[in-house]
Amino acid sequence: MVSSVIKKSQLEGARRLDAEYYQPELLSLSSRLYSQKLKLLKDFTEKVFSGPFGSTLKSDSYQSAGIPFIRIGDIADVFISRNSLIFISPEEHKRIHSTYLRPGDIVFSKIGTVGRLSVISDDLGEVNISENNIGIRFSKISPELRVYLLFFLLSKYGQTQILRKASGNIQLKLNVSDIETISIPEVSDRVLKDFLNLYKQLIDYKKESEILYFQAENLLFEGLKIKDLNLGDEAGFVVMLSEIKENGRCDAEYFQPKYKKLAEYIKKNCNGVLLGDLVTMKKGIEPGAEEYQEPSDAEAMEGKKGKQFIRVSSLSKFGVNDSDQKYLSEELYQKLKGDFEPKKGEILLTKDASPGIAYVLKENIEGIMAGGILRLKLKNKEIEDEYLSLCVNSVVGQMQAERDAGGSVIAHWKPEQIKNILIPILPKPTQQKIADLARQSHESRKKAKQLLEEAKRNVEELIEKGGKA
Repeated sequence: MVSSVIKKSQLEGARRLDAEYYQPELLSLSSRLYSQKLKLLKDFTEKVFSGPFGSTLKSDSYQSAGIPFIRIGDIADVFISRNSLIFISPEEHKRIHSTYLRPGDIVFSKIGTVGRLSVISDDLGEVNISENNIGIRFSKISPELRVYLLFFLLSKYGQTQILRKASGNIQLKLNVSDIETISIPEVSDRVLKDFLNLYKQLIDYKKESEILYFQAENLLFEGLKIKDLNLGDEAGFVVMLSEIKENGRCDAEYFQPKYKKLAEYIKKNCNGVLLGDLVTMKKGIEPGAEEYQEPSDAEAMEGKKGKQFIRVSSLSKFGVNDSDQKYLSEELYQKLKGDFEPKKGEILLTKDASPGIAYVLKENIEGIMAGGILRLKLKNKEIEDEYLSLCVNSVVGQMQAERDAGGSVIAHWKPEQIKNILIPILPKPTQQKIADLARQSHESRKKAKQLLEEAKRNVEELIEKGGKA
């Protein structure tokens, strides 16, 4: 049992009486921090604010292009995730313009898994944010200082303050004042330049990763020769009753001619093979939300969070991320890992909620896979795993997932449907070129992540040395 003794004078003005707030590890981190020369985050900002209440947004505001509208699920490590990014019209953005953010500003998750944050990148331009987020609009400070503030907030000294300031029992919540009063240690100009250089390298690797992945996609499309294939929706078409009975579907969207056109093209021109003939499949498990383990703030800071429970929201075509991550106990993990722990080299494929996201696992993970994800294992080496994954993530796989899983509020892609999707088979040398580009892309992304961890460690070491570098 861990315990600590707190003097009455240390009770934060009697505003916090919960024992979790005064854990020894957290107190130790705070003590090191407060021995520095500090400023408050609000000293560097033009405005800190919550996003507009949902009721103030028009129901028809969300669209496929326009001004990026950042929701809590879009916040990932450092940069905004594009997996499910939505947009609002310029007119709606103007109406709620007081909650805009510019490139270089930061957005925080306000509820749930508090403290996740991303910087608004240059390519996004001006954005707006949802009510579940807090925006930090910086004043006219140097790029070096902006980067340092970003790395500090991501470090354990920033995250400790955020977690300690959050309130609530069932669901944690942050207020604007919690963010404004985060304490920031002052550092020298030379140190600021070092952080900026790290950030530039990180950006370079991120861009390199995106370019390489784009090249892999282009090589796939060139090989398939489908760029000129008209795969748009048609306003009207005829479907035979026999087709409705055969497919067990009566929703018009399922029978859009584009889906049939794509399938026939793959069969005729691309040596199409059913996915079920290429791989074996294993489904994950749903142990129930009551089994989720919530680590203490101190455990979270030390990385002692339990074993990962890999859900659909944790998976992207670029890897397993920490977005709203849940954890399971060691005991439950040991019980389930034999059947439900994914292995290096397997392809993870989402079948529910956001069906059709595929990723080749680059290393073993100590964790359990959720029921909304399938583990695919190649039956032979005639097809490259990265090539297969990219096919599923491309328009070829996405259109088939869209056809099968559409027509419901929460999308569900049945394993039997997944087995029957068509995979185009290009010549082995072409597959290898595509796979090599995909692997290089993932390697560059990995290097960017390593640089982020280095930057966070540098912040922490600086504080532990008393601000001297």
